[in-house]
Amino acid sequence: MSVHFSYFKKNNTILYNSFTNTGRAPYTQLYFGSSEDGISSPGFSRFIFDLDLTSLIDKYTGTTISTACTVTPMSHKLKMTNTSSFDDGLLNTETSDGRLRATSFDLFLFRIPKTSGSTGTYQNWDEGVGSDYYDVKKTINSSNSLLTPVLLPDNKSFSQRPSNWFHTTTISGWSQSGIYSNTNTGLVNYSGLTVIDTQHFQFGNEDIEFDMTNEINSILNGTLTGITGWGIAFLPDVENMSGLTSNYSVGFFTRHTQTFYEPKLETTYDDYINDNRNNFSQYKENKLYLYSYINGELTNLDSSPIFSLLDSNNNFVNFGGGVTELPTCLKTKGIYEVTIPSLSASAPCTFYDIWRPINYNGVQLPEIVNSVIMYPFESYFDLGFKSKSPSIYGFDFYGLKQDEKIVNNDLRKVGVSIKKAYSTQEVLNDVSAYYRVYVKEGTTEVDVQDWTKISKSSNEYFFMFDTRDKIPNEYFIDLKVLSSGEVNTYKQQIRFQIVNQK
Repeated sequence: MSVHFSYFKKNNTILYNSFTNTGRAPYTQLYFGSSEDGISSPGFSRFIFDLDLTSLIDKYTGTTISTACTVTPMSHKLKMTNTSSFDDGLLNTETSDGRLRATSFDLFLFRIPKTSGSTGTYQNWDEGVGSDYYDVKKTINSSNSLLTPVLLPDNKSFSQRPSNWFHTTTISGWSQSGIYSNTNTGLVNYSGLTVIDTQHFQFGNEDIEFDMTNEINSILNGTLTGITGWGIAFLPDVENMSGLTSNYSVGFFTRHTQTFYEPKLETTYDDYINDNRNNFSQYKENKLYLYSYINGELTNLDSSPIFSLLDSNNNFVNFGGGVTELPTCLKTKGIYEVTIPSLSASAPCTFYDIWRPINYNGVQLPEIVNSVIMYPFESYFDLGFKSKSPSIYGFDFYGLKQDEKIVNNDLRKVGVSIKKAYSTQEVLNDVSAYYRVYVKEGTTEVDVQDWTKISKSSNEYFFMFDTRDKIPNEYFIDLKVLSSGEVNTYKQQIRFQIVNQK
């Protein structure tokens, strides 16, 4: 499994009955309770955002991300880091501006609706240039009886330019102020929203992890178009609480944070390759792969080929029920996978795997014929009367150098040579190895990619590392190997930096 990150292209926090814009604030404060910036009570805020899905769509349409071979669809999670998640001592305290930290509440994720809810067009909006939530000096506006901040000449961080509670742009407004009515008495109502996911916060310091799988997959496959963003808010029952004399809030980093904790959509997809060409065994399922290159670049064929096996007598192998051909599928760009059911032929023996037809740009190429040895089932095991001591491993890498500075537009294939420790020659061909990518914030290790199994082809262990969706920072890679019931972790095997291209 690999991950891809998509980041926000705009975001804003809109305040109930307020013209205030906070689009460039480094954090969002979602609050409820007493009114902060309006004349009526209760008061609350909502967070809106839109995602830049350009690179994700490119990977999907370019088949780097392929769902043809997996029963597990790719998943998408919206992740936002809580500003108080780093210190449990902040629980049950106040924020710097006097708000109490909210606990025991639900937030929900919704799609920004069309102008009439389910009809009309999706509403476009601008982020704005403000960062202050409210100004300290206010007067009552006689035309609408709202508390209107008095703009101070030197306060460039405060803005009333759209978007805000009322307006999407300078010349247009939300069809329903605040995007929707939480009392179901407006043109666009809460009851008519498309709710993507809901998350409960017991303590109030938890991070956001909304499941957007169905929503994003619908965008990728073209069944959902024209979306202009999403919003996060408290449930109406919370927003409508009246009589509160205190203000309760929860904070999350926005796209303008100066920290590593920029919010993102995390896409997880299956591109794991486990080529059994060197350990093809009887009485078990095996996988083989065909790799299609042009000038060293993986390239798709016109269609997935058909797979068959010949035995040493040039007879087609029966896979069961008289079936002698198996379909293949596109695992990732230029790599085709076939799953071969359990075979019971005498072993060891040699088979010849045939892949056909091979068509590229309308031209038919010769069929591909390879050889594979099927080993006895017992060779799959290590049986004996003595327990086996855990192994210690050493590693060599290529495709990524120690302390390398990498421009963040590279896609690297990182090869891993796994060897018996204290040996320069004994390369191990069949182990379960994993890698993990993270950054360090002081002594804290922040996961970028959790433990992921390293792919294995017939001649190498490798994984693909895409720097294009990574925030410039110093990164570390740990390795982990499973051996004799033990899990051995090897810390900071590679350290490198991702830098911006000028």
